[in-house]
Amino acid sequence: MKNSESHFISSRREAMKYIAAGSVAGLWGLFGSPVARAEKAETPAYAKGLPPVKIKSVKAIATAPAGSNLIVVKVETTEPGLYGLGCATFTQRAEVVVTAINSYLNDFCAGKDVDNIEDIWQGAYVSSYWRNGPVLNNALSGLDQALWDIKGKRANMPVYQLFGGKARFAVPCYSHASGRNPEEVAADVQKYMERGFQHIRIQQGGYGAVGILGSNPDFKEAGFGGATDSFMDQRAYLNSVPKMFEVVRKVCGEEVELLHDIHERVQPMDAINLIKRLEDYHPFFIEDPFSPENMEWFKQLRASTSVPIAMGELFNNLNEFKMPMVNQWFDFIRIHVSQIGGITPAMKIARLGELFNVRTAWHGPGDVSPVGHAANCHMDLAVWNFGIQESVSFSEKLQSVFSGCPTMNKGYMSVNEVPGLGVDINEKEAAKYPINTKSNWQVRKNDGTLIRP
Repeated sequence: MKNSESHFISSRREAMKYIAAGSVAGLWGLFGSPVARAEKAETPAYAKGLPPVKIKSVKAIATAPAGSNLIVVKVETTEPGLYGLGCATFTQRAEVVVTAINSYLNDFCAGKDVDNIEDIWQGAYVSSYWRNGPVLNNALSGLDQALWDIKGKRANMPVYQLFGGKARFAVPCYSHASGRNPEEVAADVQKYMERGFQHIRIQQGGYGAVGILGSNPDFKEAGFGGATDSFMDQRAYLNSVPKMFEVVRKVCGEEVELLHDIHERVQPMDAINLIKRLEDYHPFFIEDPFSPENMEWFKQLRASTSVPIAMGELFNNLNEFKMPMVNQWFDFIRIHVSQIGGITPAMKIARLGELFNVRTAWHGPGDVSPVGHAANCHMDLAVWNFGIQESVSFSEKLQSVFSGCPTMNKGYMSVNEVPGLGVDINEKEAAKYPINTKSNWQVRKNDGTLIRP
């Protein structure tokens, strides 16, 4: 007789003895009571799940410790001490974003489950019927980032872990070098190279050489336009950029990656001709050659030059990225994450980019809060098709308001390795730096015609 059969017969005989003796307790002892079985096979912690948590309130925190208006969304929950932060900064129209958050998003979100990020995003996106513009998109972005911050805290993980973990040890960044002439730009590039930066964006003066090249504009003498409006000599700018690249390459060599931002401030055909003139200097990318109104010109640009292109900083709707990426009109996804609506849509666009070999290059200017920079960095760490990240430095005032800011080391950005996005805010300190409504992005030609960014 086989051992298994012998064991079965023996066990059956023992059971019959207990039954004959009326020993129910004996049966429980033989086969195990529900309590005993539960003790032996207790559900592990990871399988128990988390209790539901609801959104208690949503509010805006406005502050300007470094001069730029910064808006942060704070989502408080029904779990004591659990809240999330997200960046909703729209510097040029900060007050209306605050109103959108406090007057609309708070009522929309109260009572909703904090875990249902996708449903909340989709609902907020269409709840005003017309698809969101920059004001509502920034408000939605702050809400979305705050919900991801909460989800990371509930999972006890940094947010990048929720996207699949790290695809790189840290995030390579580019910095900004400038000067009044090509020689000064080259000297500034060398300073950043000494600090470890391998990617450097070069500009002579401001964007489009504003305030550096050209003479005093006629519109100023005629008293036309605003007192603080800037002047751009487009022809002088177009002639200056190849000279700048030539000098920087001669001084700094071929190993450093050079970038440049046209900032959409010249005519499309002029941008195409300029980019063709830069081919010999091997730019890492040229940014924003055309305004969003001139997207059709990308077909001609693609056929005219092999220089990599970064685009999308001004795109307001995630669908604006679809066909340019499918057609591979540009090489880098230049997204302003607050403008596009937060982490949720940005990750969708990034994943689509992987299928078409389009890399990320999130917009990371000074008028993004440390929370927003952290959100950028968490995505950068996780997506395979990462390209480059705009670097940032945080002043002492800014760090007195925001703790846990991302850090820079030898050209790499890293996040604070704690659950969530890793950045917190001191609301009392933030209140010391009120925002304002002043903003001027107006740049004009010699005759006073406005130039679109």
